[in-house]
Amino acid sequence: MATATKKQSKIRLQPMGERIVVKRVESEETTAGGIVLPDSAREKPARGTVVAVGSGRLLDDGSRAESQLSNGDVVLFSSYAGEQVEIDDVEYLLMREDDVLAVIG
Repeated sequence: MATATKKQSKIRLQPMGERIVVKRVESEETTAGGIVLPDSAREKPARGTVVAVGSGRLLDDGSRAESQLSNGDVVLFSSYAGEQVEIDDVEYLLMREDDVLAVIG
C-alpha cells in the first residue's frame, strides 16, 4: 500500500479499499503535421501511471483481495473514469481498480 505525495507537499492522498491514484501522462502539444494545439483543444489522455494503491477489495468473507496493480504500472482507463483531484498544481485521478482496462508493459 502506497501514498501519493509530492516531496515538498504535506498533503497525503491515500486511496481506500479498491481505489487507486493515477497521474495522467502529458498530452501531445503538436499534431503529426506540426500544428501546435492549445490546452483547450487537447484531449485528456486515457493513460497514466499508478502512484498509489488502496488495500484491496473487501470480499464477502471479510478478507481483502490483493490489488492486481502496483505503483509504477502504466495503465489505460476509460475516459470517464475517476474523480479529478489537484494537489500542489499536479492533477491526479482517484478511481476504482475496475476502471482500469489494461496494463501497458
